[in-house]
Amino acid sequence: MRINRGKLSLDGVAEKALEREAQKVIVVGEERGTVGKMQLFRIGENGLDAISPLVCVKGVKLRRDFEDNVSRERKMKSVAIAASKISSFEVKRLEDFLSEFFGIPVFPREEIHNKGIDAAMQISADPLNHIIITFKLIPGLVEVGPQIRVSHLVWELSR
Repeated sequence: MRINRGKLSLDGVAEKALEREAQKVIVVGEERGTVGKMQLFRIGENGLDAISPLVCVKGVKLRRDFEDNVSRERKMKSVAIAASKISSFEVKRLEDFLSEFFGIPVFPREEIHNKGIDAAMQISADPLNHIIITFKLIPGLVEVGPQIRVSHLVWELSR
């Protein structure tokens, strides 16, 4: 479910989340007209409790920006994380975190075709060590977006 925050305070976001019986929230922050960061929260007794990591975003390519029109017509009902055998500590840590946060399974990339899912989230690092999160349709692993380029993750949040 998506809500445009506008000028809504974080307390207002917490109220909206409680009205919809949500347990988790992602607030997407904007800098200079583009996504700048994604902050993850759990709904607690006192409102929103920030959880790490803070995801600092370098760039986003939206689903509508991909050329494959077939992907826009196809609904993705189930997603799993396609884990790579060769990944950095940071990539593995993010895979594990996102699996727990979203409640989605992690499968080895080679086995993802046999799991009865519609799409795979892949997390990898580019040569500059930026993390890239991509979504691909199963079968065929056609990238459909969004593609999120992460500049860095902040695992230790100040209170």
